Amino acid sequence: MQVNSEGVSASRVYLPADQAHFNLLSFFVAQFPHIKVGEWEQRFNEGLILDIEGKPLEAGDPYQPNTHLLYFRRLAREPDIPFKEQILFQDEHILVADKPHFLPVTPSGLYLHQTLLNRLKKTTGIQTLSPLHRIDRDTAGLVIFSINPNERALYQNLFRDRVVKKVYEAIAPFSEALSKRLPMTYQSRLQESEHFLQMQEVEGEPNSDTLIELIQENKPWAKYRLTPGSGKKHQLRCHLNALGAPIKHDQIYPVLTPYQEYDLDTSKCLQLLAKEIAFQDPITGQARSFLSLRTLDL
Repeated sequence: MQVNSEGVSASRVYLPADQAHFNLLSFFVAQFPHIKVGEWEQRFNEGLILDIEGKPLEAGDPYQPNTHLLYFRRLAREPDIPFKEQILFQDEHILVADKPHFLPVTPSGLYLHQTLLNRLKKTTGIQTLSPLHRIDRDTAGLVIFSINPNERALYQNLFRDRVVKKVYEAIAPFSEALSKRLPMTYQSRLQESEHFLQMQEVEGEPNSDTLIELIQENKPWAKYRLTPGSGKKHQLRCHLNALGAPIKHDQIYPVLTPYQEYDLDTSKCLQLLAKEIAFQDPITGQARSFLSLRTLDL
């Protein structure tokens, strides 16, 4: 695994045989049209484009189909996340981290160094860390990482087979009508909406279900326990919103607000927390159970 001096891992790209390019620069420009030509030229000049053996390449090097190349992302600026993560558990198999609000799990878009994955790689020196599941950037709480690449699939299968119990907490409006229906398992069919950030409920057979329980009320707000049976995108946020109780400080439901790029309002954290996670370890056979140290205050 190629890693730069800042602990960032290289990304891999495949050069297909059904394409013809004059040189490597023309390939990268065509492959990633949202990145300017000058940025790719600079990356080549800085040795950030490599062959699979880790040898730096030149922009004018010929295009060779059916090969893989490595490249490093580079950002001139990214948002600063002032909150810190915590490592709750670590052995030779897994690492369990307690993620703060606003911090993405993996690099994407505006985020590279300010991500849970790259922060942990830098802190621990373990370059083989890989998240076994994801939670939204706005959500705080537990994220589990695999340490040994040869064991990763065994842990990922637990999430695929839905044998991992995950429990969330959320603060949302208190409703007398809703409280009389709780606890309840809410089901609906979720699919992508016209806007890629939002999911929507549609007619049809349910593909998502959430057990919703009332923990505490302090009108006009209440704290809810959410236990998802499925793992659809934004499932918990959609379900509470559909019940007339959108999560406090949600910037997507019910109304999509303008995306904050660099100047984040960190005083308004989405009040959603990945509080508990439990499973049987496929390597050790032990019953694993972890609890976030973070809390949501009514």
